[in-house]
Amino acid sequence: MMLDENLPPAMAKALAALFVNEHQIIHLRDRFGSGVTDIAWMTELARDGAWVILSADRRISKNRSEKRVFTESRLIGFFFAPSLQKAPTLKKMERLMAVWDTIEKQVPLVRGGSMFEIPGKGNLLQPIA
Repeated sequence: MMLDENLPPAMAKALAALFVNEHQIIHLRDRFGSGVTDIAWMTELARDGAWVILSADRRISKNRSEKRVFTESRLIGFFFAPSLQKAPTLKKMERLMAVWDTIEKQVPLVRGGSMFEIPGKGNLLQPIA
């Protein structure tokens, strides 16, 4: 799992420690440094294989060129709902942990390029069109 620049590196480290023997979890900056464009990292990760992306950047789903690169990739994205984007990190972690099992079950069932919203309440992941 890759966390994008809109989420703190500490969140990636906490998740990596929590799931140390289950998942590889890293922050985008650890792989690409700071300031890499969305298209550049999406293209590179798509070449690597199937990555799961955790993001607070809904622009990827709205910007035509970024959305095209993402949907044509093998990436699967989980994006925090707009109500969570400016929420404190602890609130984001709380919501992520509430839906973690659902995310783990969803990943093998969908194809690359899929995007889902992590809701502010409840446990249902909504597809992002």
